[in-house]
Amino acid sequence: MSEERQRGVDLFNEVWRLMESREDDDRMLHATHASRYHWAEAEECGPENLARGEWQISRVYTVLGRPEPAIWHARRCLEHCEQNAIGDWDLAYAYEALARAHALTGDGEAEQWKTKARAAGDAIADPAEREHFDEDYATL
Repeated sequence: MSEERQRGVDLFNEVWRLMESREDDDRMLHATHASRYHWAEAEECGPENLARGEWQISRVYTVLGRPEPAIWHARRCLEHCEQNAIGDWDLAYAYEALARAHALTGDGEAEQWKTKARAAGDAIADPAEREHFDEDYATL
């Protein structure tokens, strides 16, 4: 594993810890962007890694109650999926991110993304991954 990938992974995991603890929102925000940056620099990086990084950034902005950047990064996640024919749980989570971010705005778009997320979630091939998605979907 390259050093850049390891940094990206470590920061991604640190962001999860910070989302759960909420002990340092500034660190969480900077770490999620840094994770995405380091993944992009890693030779092992594929479009799915970029999509997942954008998804996590969107989630952090949602946790922070900041809909505009949450929507922007959720759209970037979806773009990576669409441009690279990435489906399964990555696509389901792209839709989930858009539903979650639009729910913050009250602009009426959350339901359409939630419906797409549900359909994509139902199509996740791996039962364990589908179950994990279902748990996250239930929090929308």
